[in-house]
Amino acid sequence: SEQTLIDDIEHLRHLRQTAQGLEAISQILSQVNPKAVEQLGILNDSHLVADVLAKKEEILHKARALHEINPMLGHRGVRLGLTYPEIYKMQIRAILEAAAECIQEKVNVHPEIMVPQVCTVEELKRVKALVDEVLPQVEAKYAVKVHFEFGTMMEVVRACLRAGEIANVAEFFSFGTNDLTQATFSFSREDAENKFLPFYNSAGILKDNPFEALDTAGVGQLMQFAVDNGRKTRNGLKVGICGEQGGHPASMRFCHYANLTYVSCSAPRVPIARLAASHAKLLEGEFQP
Repeated sequence: SEQTLIDDIEHLRHLRQTAQGLEAISQILSQVNPKAVEQLGILNDSHLVADVLAKKEEILHKARALHEINPMLGHRGVRLGLTYPEIYKMQIRAILEAAAECIQEKVNVHPEIMVPQVCTVEELKRVKALVDEVLPQVEAKYAVKVHFEFGTMMEVVRACLRAGEIANVAEFFSFGTNDLTQATFSFSREDAENKFLPFYNSAGILKDNPFEALDTAGVGQLMQFAVDNGRKTRNGLKVGICGEQGGHPASMRFCHYANLTYVSCSAPRVPIARLAASHAKLLEGEFQP
C-alpha cells in the first residue's frame, strides 16, 4: 500500500546499513508513484507537527525526483549503484558477510558478485573499488578470508562491443538476453508481445518471438563478438546466459556453437534445456547460426 511505502521511506535511514534495508530500498526506488503519495493527503493534515510535516515534504520531493519518463533506459542497475553507493555497499556487505559466516561454519562457498546494466569498464572499476573497500572490513570482523569472483551482466549493446576492455576487470560474463534483446531490437517486451509482435510473426517479418528463441542473427552475433573478444583479454573467461531463451532448443544449439560455459533458464525449462544440450553436442558439426 501507499502507506507502507511511506513507512519504508521513513525507516530507510535506519535500515541502510543492514541487509534488511535491501527490500525497502528496492521497493521504494521502483514502486513509489508521486501521484499516489500526493493522494494520501498527508500534506494537508493539520494535526501533523512541523517536523513530521517536513519529513513528509522531503519524501514527496524525493518521490518526484525519482520519477522517470522512460525507466527502462533510466536510473537503474549500475547507474543507481554508483549514484547511491550506499546501496551497493550494503548489498556487497550482505554477500560477503553471508559467505564469511558460512566459512566459519566450515561450509565451502564461493560467491559471485555480478553487476547489472554495465556499459563501460569504468563503471566496473568503481564498483570493484566498493568491493575492495568492504572486503577487508568483513574479513577482519569474521577473521576469515573470503574468496569470490567479480563479473558483469552483458545486457547492453555497448558492453558487448567493448567486451575485450571489460574483461580486464570482469572475471566472468553473464548475458542477460531478455534486456539485451530489448536493447538490440528497441522493443519493449511487454508492449511488443501484447501489440505488434504476433503480427510480425504471422506476417513473416520475424520468424520467431525473439524473447522466446534467441535471435542468432543479431543478438547472437553480439554475444559471439563479446565471447571472442573477452577471451582474447582473459583466457578461459567463464561466459553464460541467463534468460528465457536459454531453455529453447535452437537457442541451446547456438550457445553450444558460441562456446558458452553454461546456460541458465527457469526451472520448468530445465528438462528441455538438458535434452537440447545433448542434441547440440551430437550435431555440433552441422550447426550454422
